[in-house]
Amino acid sequence: MSLLRLVAIGITMVMVTACSTTSDCNDVASESQVSELENKVGDRVFFEFDSSAITADSQETLRRQAQFISDNPDLRFVIEGHCDERGTRDYNLGLGERRANAVKQHLISLGVNANRLTTVSYGKERPAVLGSNDWAWSQNRRAVTKAE
Repeated sequence: MSLLRLVAIGITMVMVTACSTTSDCNDVASESQVSELENKVGDRVFFEFDSSAITADSQETLRRQAQFISDNPDLRFVIEGHCDERGTRDYNLGLGERRANAVKQHLISLGVNANRLTTVSYGKERPAVLGSNDWAWSQNRRAVTKAE
C-alpha cells in the first residue's frame, strides 16, 4: 500500500472520529438549540376543541419558530399533532394530522422551506397533562415543533 493511500485513510479516520464527537459535523440539534426552541422561542401552539385552525395567539409563536428555523439552516424539524382524550383513536389521529399540517403550512407561508419540515400525528396517545378536565384537555390540544 502506498504512503499516499495510508495518509488518505488516516485523514479519513480522523475526520470520522472528530464528527462522531462534535455536533458541528452532523445535523442534530444541540442541547442549547433544543433548549432555545422549547423555552425562548416556544415549541408548541394550542388549538380550540375539535379544531385545527391556527389561533391569533399561536401566530406569534409560529413567527418566532419560523425565524428560529431560518437561523438554524442545518436542522430539520418534525411537527407533532396531538389531541385531548375525547373522541375515538382514529378521529384523533386525523385531527392531530390536520393540526400538524396546519402548523407546517403556516410556517411555509412565513418562508420556511417545506423540505425541512415533516409531520406526525399522535392523536390522543401522548398527553402532555393527565386529567379529564378543561385545563388538561386544553394543554393536550397542541402541535409541538421539534428539531430532529
